[in-house]
Amino acid sequence: MARIQIITIILDILFIYYISRLIIKGKLREEYAIIWCLCTLILVVFTLWRDGLQVMAKMAGVFEPPNLVFMGFIFGILIYLLHLSVTVSKLQNNIRNLSQEIAMLKEKRASSEKERIESTAINIDSSLSY
Repeated sequence: MARIQIITIILDILFIYYISRLIIKGKLREEYAIIWCLCTLILVVFTLWRDGLQVMAKMAGVFEPPNLVFMGFIFGILIYLLHLSVTVSKLQNNIRNLSQEIAMLKEKRASSEKERIESTAINIDSSLSY
């Protein structure tokens, strides 16, 4: 095994350890950790199988193996961007709904406070008239 393969495997193991620490600390959600672990696993596979990229490129009909890597990364990034767009849209809807609920609660609180002040004023006026 070449030195670069050993270094890559050690770095992949350290990266998976770091991902697990982030999950334990609550800084990384599990759904995103799965993506990172899968990417790391793919790196390990191609680290151990040196001709794997050439075989995969030949199967895909790509002339240069690095082009397959770029194509894979671009496709993965586009899928991830779509996922983030869906997530942001959901969060915007949630924020709008929560803002509307807060506005309604503030209005309700203001009206009930106004009624309380008016009823207090009426009670004071009625007690003064006796």
